[in-house]
Amino acid sequence: MAATAEKANRRNHEIRVPRVRVIGADGEQVGVLSRDDALRMAQDLELDLVEIQPNADPPVCRIMDFGKFKFEMQKKAHAAKKKQKQVEIKELKFRPTTDDGDYEVKMRNMKRFLAEGDKVKVVIRFKGREMAHTELGDAMVKRIAAEIAEEAVVEQWPRMEGRLMVMMVAPKKKQPQP
Repeated sequence: MAATAEKANRRNHEIRVPRVRVIGADGEQVGVLSRDDALRMAQDLELDLVEIQPNADPPVCRIMDFGKFKFEMQKKAHAAKKKQKQVEIKELKFRPTTDDGDYEVKMRNMKRFLAEGDKVKVVIRFKGREMAHTELGDAMVKRIAAEIAEEAVVEQWPRMEGRLMVMMVAPKKKQPQP
């Protein structure tokens, strides 16, 4: 991240344009000056001339302490990264013959995962002759979808992958309360 900030913000003699719009160290507009005058002004204050908006006409430069500026940018990037939530994909495995007790436990876990904001991959595994009765898996998938309709949305309807029937479920987006 620091390398991109340095490349994005040229400073002092890296600035190659003849005229720049200068913002002073106190945040006040100084005006359009030649690059050399702006550099001299920054050096008199023992600060750096940093290019803030290179695409403007003329480019906007600010007189500031570049080390402090870079540090503040790193702090902002770190804070933004901290606020991000990584969505995990949890996997729950069923069989077409899963009993009610096990089914209820898995459904409780699924609802907990969805409440935490994670996606859930529902896998129904067929063994042996169960492959001849994939309609049992379809019935189970429909039952699961009906039970979680309040908390979640089916992102990917079930499809067969060899002996597995796979369905992706994602939590519903929370609507802000008026």
